[in-house]
Amino acid sequence: MIYDLLIRGGMVIDGTGSAARRADVAVQGGKIAAVGMLPGAAAQRTIDASGRLVTPGFIDIHRHADAAVFRPHFGDLELSQGLTTIVNGNCGLSAAPFGDTHRAEILSYLSPITGEVPPHIRTDSMAGYLSRLHDLPLHVGMLVGAGVLRADAAGYQVERLEKSHCETIRASMERALQDGALGVSLGLGYAPECFYTTAELIEVLRPLAGRNIPVTVHMRQEGGGVCEALEEMLAVARTLDIPVHISHLKAMGRDNWGKKIPQALQMLAQARREGMDVSCDVYPYTAGSTQLLHILPPDYLTGGPDAVTERLKDPAVRKALAERIKSGAGFDNIAGLAGWDGIYLTSLHRRENHIYQGKSLAEIGRMMGKAPLEACCDLLVSEHCEITMIDFMASEDDIAAILRDEKSNLISDATYPTEGQLHPRVYGAFTHLLTRFVREKGTLSVEEAVHKMTQGPAQALRIQGKGCLAVGMDADINVFALRELNEPGTYEDPCRLAQGMRYVIVNGVVALEDGQITGARAGQVIRRKET
Repeated sequence: MIYDLLIRGGMVIDGTGSAARRADVAVQGGKIAAVGMLPGAAAQRTIDASGRLVTPGFIDIHRHADAAVFRPHFGDLELSQGLTTIVNGNCGLSAAPFGDTHRAEILSYLSPITGEVPPHIRTDSMAGYLSRLHDLPLHVGMLVGAGVLRADAAGYQVERLEKSHCETIRASMERALQDGALGVSLGLGYAPECFYTTAELIEVLRPLAGRNIPVTVHMRQEGGGVCEALEEMLAVARTLDIPVHISHLKAMGRDNWGKKIPQALQMLAQARREGMDVSCDVYPYTAGSTQLLHILPPDYLTGGPDAVTERLKDPAVRKALAERIKSGAGFDNIAGLAGWDGIYLTSLHRRENHIYQGKSLAEIGRMMGKAPLEACCDLLVSEHCEITMIDFMASEDDIAAILRDEKSNLISDATYPTEGQLHPRVYGAFTHLLTRFVREKGTLSVEEAVHKMTQGPAQALRIQGKGCLAVGMDADINVFALRELNEPGTYEDPCRLAQGMRYVIVNGVVALEDGQITGARAGQVIRRKET
């Protein structure tokens, strides 16, 4: 046989966590045809991988590129860090399905995270959205965002759902899963899902009971209340007998560092000993990024951006908000956890506000001659709440502890606002794991790190055919030397492509060669398959 492609002489790390071994990898028809010493093999093309690692293509199951997939040059920054598969629709925020009734509100809420969804893209069904994904440079899958389903059924004003609302949400969820959504994502830290009680959440998710459909969750709290939030999700998982995956596990705030994460990891380990299917992921940076309006308590988010904007114009509301933030009781008080000097604004749309981009709220307050909270509220009103931030609030030791957990995997949590300053994780999260936590700190072996970027995430979301270099698996492959990897992006200058990937192969086709994007379009839409 003459193979399509033969990768010779590399150190193969197969994605399972097993030790690297010298082997050749043969590709035929977009699949792995052989792995081993193949001295007599011939191929239409041969790649010399001597002195380099050969791994499965990396899988990021937590990105927010729902709208970015339609932008020019989509895939360049993903392929440059070795990504061959991404999953969007996270944190309850997916670009489909939703109809016309609350469309404007939903799109406004999505915009700071996903950017603007092009007007020609169908959002009324998951099938319609997925049908627009073609000529892809890498594989793309979607979760159905339960927050969008709720907003579509009842808007952002309703805190207690009626029976008809629940029935509508369930029906939409089921259709999206039938259309190919890989699972369901929750955003309990965001409106409108923050209004659920635990009992209400269980009722909405009840059709998933006993089914092998993953539910990912941005938990209700990620600061001092992170363990209580985790216990809530473990209770949901026990009641419904469903697999639950905790998104971007962290403990925000210096007072919580080294305390909450060990407890949370013990809770997850105990749940697994009980036979539960629970896992988690983490991004490898001490700063996060989300909408600025999430410094507000959940009850201030009622009604969506329009209502929040009007609410923040009221001096009495601002005075009460200052007291809530000062006390910090009952919610993820990001302003208190990160501090006003630890929150940087990264996207502002109005020209007169561009001078504040990249600056902390403490600095912006000084520029305006106001208290940081007053400056923050003024900007939220001016920008109709469509502002993103970077907030420094996590511990690298906690990140390392999560990475060492047997059922954790790496994500980026990359957001793609249409304009403004991005977080460096968008361009470099997967390179950062290998350079910082493998090469520099030795937190993980290279084999462990590769597992957390390949087979681990594939298993968490039941993505079949990916994540492992074995016969019959999809030929998504990276070739690189650990010593050559570099992440040039910084918080001040984030939009710089990761460096050091020699080859990235998608579905048997070379998508990146000698560090250069080839323009190949071999990516496919990945859909849930019944198991």
